[in-house]
Amino acid sequence: MTLRKSLAVSSLSLALAVPAFAQQMPQGQPPSAEEQVAQLDQLVDLDQQQEQELVSLLSDSRERIQSLQAEARSVQMRLRQNAGPEYDEAAIRQDAELLGDLSGEMTAESVLMQSRMQAALTAEQRDELERQIAQRQQQMRQMQQQQQAPAQ
Repeated sequence: MTLRKSLAVSSLSLALAVPAFAQQMPQGQPPSAEEQVAQLDQLVDLDQQQEQELVSLLSDSRERIQSLQAEARSVQMRLRQNAGPEYDEAAIRQDAELLGDLSGEMTAESVLMQSRMQAALTAEQRDELERQIAQRQQQMRQMQQQQQAPAQ
């Protein structure tokens, strides 16, 4: 599998799970790990062990990312408080570096979670997911083309 395809599968494996539940959830509330795995199960027919593993992966990763996000918000607040005519350049630079580190950790956690999810799927399931992703991308392109087409 090429890097591009691998990234597409990893990036979109969760993205496919979200739309079905987005309409059912109050706005701003992401679907639970169980709901995401249930949607993925509909796409690639997971076995019970895979479902449990994926729920655990998603839950653990979500907790770590939420913790990092909370810390990043705190650092952003400190940065705003340190801005102004009485600024402390050293404090600003230190917080900016910490914010960059936190952002990197969130990115790493997200990519690791996606990679772990891929590893939990069989080759056939990954192929099926890739096929469905390609099909949905084609449908999206067609819808965009239809929307952009001049009215006759």
